[in-house]
Amino acid sequence: MKTSDAEILIIPGWSSSGEDHWQSRWERGMKTARRVEQEDWFKPNKDAWVHNILLAIAEARRPPVLVAHSLGVAAVVHAAQRIPKNLVAGAFLVAPADVDNADRWPVTAGHTFESSGRGFAPLPAVPLPFASALVASTDDPYCTIDRARFLAEAWGGKFIEAGNAGHINVASGHGPWPEGLLHFGGLLRLLES
Repeated sequence: MKTSDAEILIIPGWSSSGEDHWQSRWERGMKTARRVEQEDWFKPNKDAWVHNILLAIAEARRPPVLVAHSLGVAAVVHAAQRIPKNLVAGAFLVAPADVDNADRWPVTAGHTFESSGRGFAPLPAVPLPFASALVASTDDPYCTIDRARFLAEAWGGKFIEAGNAGHINVASGHGPWPEGLLHFGGLLRLLES
């Protein structure tokens, strides 16, 4: 599958993805990409986030491919429970936020998730109704590598270990993230078969 054959739905996580984040760069660089906007990036509500993802999928004019980061991954997994099989082509899930262990997360832009997020835990650990690839780092403060590996297996997706890459965001040096584009291309090739 080529990017031009799909509607690339960019799904940022908690606090969104700034201008230099790889998701924002991909959104600007891929003609068929668009961001799934949320009403409140710092006080996320699971039901509202899931609703907006489902709405974006319903509005897609091409087969949707979801590109989620951090809390966006959790939102996608919750939304997947309401997505009919064969409606979404696939999902590229990066640096999942382990909402079941959010008490261990660092403070982000002056906010703690425990006081801001509602309804994301527990994280479903059931197969997704579409193909997926999960990219995780060995030193991500929001999810251990073992937990990420478990989630990829539970969701029925391919697991890709990114090494010591932090949260795979601008703070960890992943603005352009060319390795991510290669992994994303691998998922798109998988979706062709």
